[in-house]
Amino acid sequence: MSPRKRKKKTARRKPVAGTNDPAMALVAGVLRRETRAIARMISLAESAKPESRAALAEIYRLAGRAHVVGITGVPGSGKSTLVTCLVKAARAQGRTVGVVAVDPSSPFSGGAILGDRIRMSELTGDDGVFIRSMATRGALGGLARASLEAVDVLDAAGFDLVFVETVGVGQDEVDVVQAAHTVVVVSAPGLGDDIQAIKAGILEIADVHVVSKCDRADANATITDIKGMLALGVRTSGVGDAAWQVKVMPTSAEKATGIGELLAEIDRHGRHLRESGRLEARHGRIMEMRVLKTAEDIIRGEFKRRRGRLKGLMARVRARKLDPRRAAALLLKSFDGE
Repeated sequence: MSPRKRKKKTARRKPVAGTNDPAMALVAGVLRRETRAIARMISLAESAKPESRAALAEIYRLAGRAHVVGITGVPGSGKSTLVTCLVKAARAQGRTVGVVAVDPSSPFSGGAILGDRIRMSELTGDDGVFIRSMATRGALGGLARASLEAVDVLDAAGFDLVFVETVGVGQDEVDVVQAAHTVVVVSAPGLGDDIQAIKAGILEIADVHVVSKCDRADANATITDIKGMLALGVRTSGVGDAAWQVKVMPTSAEKATGIGELLAEIDRHGRHLRESGRLEARHGRIMEMRVLKTAEDIIRGEFKRRRGRLKGLMARVRARKLDPRRAAALLLKSFDGE
């Protein structure tokens, strides 16, 4: 869907006016797709400061139009290269693209290693593209805690497509299925045991399967294996859509083959969601996951704030006068006392 058609179909929401809040003042800049305003708003999401909550809530209200595509897969499968190729293909069609690339955290500084942004450096300088690397900061599931708020910012800024590239940890990466409208799982020939990938839950969550580096001699075996697993029904009932047939798309970044076909398949899935009425169900699943994850973050923050009380409970646990489950229940109960 072109940006011009998209703007005709969907009326632009207006931001709340009349505020002296510096964070709220950034909202208008985000809506104008100003690079600095977008970058600062995402930084506010990462910092999680209370004074930024009103602005981020306003951004959430103004979002909800972009097609969010999750790109996941095991490390070394070529996710970043594939995203770069997809961005180029979308830009050739006149569409604007945002990218949230979730990188592993440095074990020393806690910041992102920024490997994805370095690999995508050839896309810089294009006003129709915005790329942001984010650190996981200990978050499981392949996504940083502020990833979806960053998606909100790019969505509100009017980007047509938003790609979310997960960290590539493998076993815990299935959270992306609860964060995107379309999930693309990338595999590559010769990366190891396909059965292990099934155990990890990676192959089960795909709306589109991609076999990258398909110019390699052993790529056909990987394509055949995935097709065979799909024929056996390797897909979870909670994720699966009986009306959607999952395809296996071979691609080669080196030879620039299969990229246009993959982008067309992603678009086809987006149309399927809208026309079948399943888009609202996906939105609901995303919102439910966000509420639960946010509640977990709030509780985790409260635990850190109450370290003094935790030390007292831990002394009783170490002395075996209190079991860990009872100690956890007492700590949770203390929340109601304040």
